[in-house]
Amino acid sequence: MAPSVSTELTSDSQAKLLTIARDSIQHGLANSSSLRVSVEELPEVLLVQRGVFVTLTLEQKLRGCIGNMAATDPLPVAVSDAAFSAAFRDPRFTPLEAEELPQTRIEISVLSPSETLAVDNRYQLLEQLVPGVDGLVLRDGRHRATFLPKVWEQLPVADAFLEQLLHKAGLPGDHWSETLCFERYYATSFCEPV
Repeated sequence: MAPSVSTELTSDSQAKLLTIARDSIQHGLANSSSLRVSVEELPEVLLVQRGVFVTLTLEQKLRGCIGNMAATDPLPVAVSDAAFSAAFRDPRFTPLEAEELPQTRIEISVLSPSETLAVDNRYQLLEQLVPGVDGLVLRDGRHRATFLPKVWEQLPVADAFLEQLLHKAGLPGDHWSETLCFERYYATSFCEPV
């Protein structure tokens, strides 16, 4: 089982972050910019800096997913920016339309700090991966990609998970090199009710 990323995030804190995400998208529809979040009156637990991703789904299909592995802002600010970007800046999709928002479901993933995986070959990497738990970052020169732990739902076999991550980074599915490096992280994910 993955360690909890943020045990202090109560259901009230999670609900607050989900509200911020939705408010940021609504603000973006009206003003073409993300919501400026004031952190002055928020509880201290929300002011931690963590990597965060916001995933949007519409009719159970991906509609946008943007985030940042590096923690540079308090969670509410990071969530607001990621929600706006997922809705309007994901290059895989057209910008979200106002009529889509009511049916769009928002999920937030708060990330743990990442740890480097020391592996010499593909088989060592596959042995260390924990399906359903690990998020994975891949780097090789200018090639870079990540899969959140949630991607295991679509790719439950470690070899297929790795192959698709390599493709996402613009590399062949069987690629291996001495400069290839990996980092593992965990995520605490929560979403709006259905």
